[in-house]
Amino acid sequence: MGKQLPFYKLVILLSILLCGIGAFSQNNKRKELETRRQELRREIQKITQLRAQNKSKEKSELSQIEAFSYKISVLDNLIKVTNQQANYITHEINSNQKKITNLRDELKQLKEDYASMIVKSYKSKNQHSRIMFLLSSNNFKQAYKRLQYLKQYTNHQKQQGEEIKAKTEELQSLNTNLIKQKEEKNKLIAENRVTQKTLEAERTLHENLMQSIRKNLSKYTAQIRQKEREAARIDAEIDKIIKAAIAKSNKVAGKAASSKSFALTPEEKKLASNFVANKGKLPWPVERGVVSLRYGSQPSPIDRSLTINSNGVRISTEKGATARAVFNGEVHEILKIRNVNPILIIRHGNYWTYYKNLSKIYVKKGDKVTTKQAIGEVFTNPTNGETILGFIISKGLNKENPAHWINAM
Repeated sequence: MGKQLPFYKLVILLSILLCGIGAFSQNNKRKELETRRQELRREIQKITQLRAQNKSKEKSELSQIEAFSYKISVLDNLIKVTNQQANYITHEINSNQKKITNLRDELKQLKEDYASMIVKSYKSKNQHSRIMFLLSSNNFKQAYKRLQYLKQYTNHQKQQGEEIKAKTEELQSLNTNLIKQKEEKNKLIAENRVTQKTLEAERTLHENLMQSIRKNLSKYTAQIRQKEREAARIDAEIDKIIKAAIAKSNKVAGKAASSKSFALTPEEKKLASNFVANKGKLPWPVERGVVSLRYGSQPSPIDRSLTINSNGVRISTEKGATARAVFNGEVHEILKIRNVNPILIIRHGNYWTYYKNLSKIYVKKGDKVTTKQAIGEVFTNPTNGETILGFIISKGLNKENPAHWINAM
């Protein structure tokens, strides 16, 4: 049975381990924040580009206020994330400054000890030579011990010198890092000032438009309610298709048609399993775009007392944008509803993806599609120039948040 470490050594080891874990966690958090900040910056850039493309078009007040509200929320998030980054850097700067102070004290003490050792060594050499020190031994054993002592003393001097060199290099490295951290923090603060000005300008435009809208709020509230009814009608039609597919799969498998879950073939099970394995890594259904309406229940930007229920996401993209399959699957249906642009439904085992508001369809029912395959073109509204793809993911009848499935959404 091996020897157990003394308690005090275990405490020291545990402290070192916890410090290491803490430093690793802090570093990971900073990387996450930087990744998120860059994502938000790219999103703002896309919003600005899309707005510039449609500048000549006359947008409805409802569309404009939604666009303003979305950009304001992204700018607000960018400021928060950048502030978090600056706070982390401040913490690291303070930590490094403490380390520098401690290292300077250690270095000072080491240099004093080393100087004292050199002086003693010099005096010792003046008083009697090493050879005389050895020859004055009473016997061979004593001479050998004195020789070992002289070697140890020389090695100790060498170690002290190396430790001073290492501490000096560590101090220089910390000072260099400190300068970089301060520069990085100043850069983030400067960026945040610019973002803050942009946010204030967007809020001013938003408020001016809201003042106009408030004069006839009932008109816009009616428009929002009409949109909600239209969305509910489309969702009901989609649910009918899924229910029919579930009933058909159970009938083929000899199960009760009333079952709410799919009876999958081995191939469909494998496809569904692969779909799940790629959760969070699926490509966007368009090459370039920003999410202008997120998943879930949320207050209307026009009338906060109204709730918008979104079963998926709305992605604003560029004119002529191609819709892409986010994963391998089979085209189950091309749904055409009165006064609604075509909706393409792709099945991935017991998972489904829906692509709404298409102007052209490049595939037909029953076609096998592959990841990133072009399946259609997104409709561009000729009046306001908006190109918006509605995108939904579901497991059977249960709608899922696309942001959990699509990479960096």
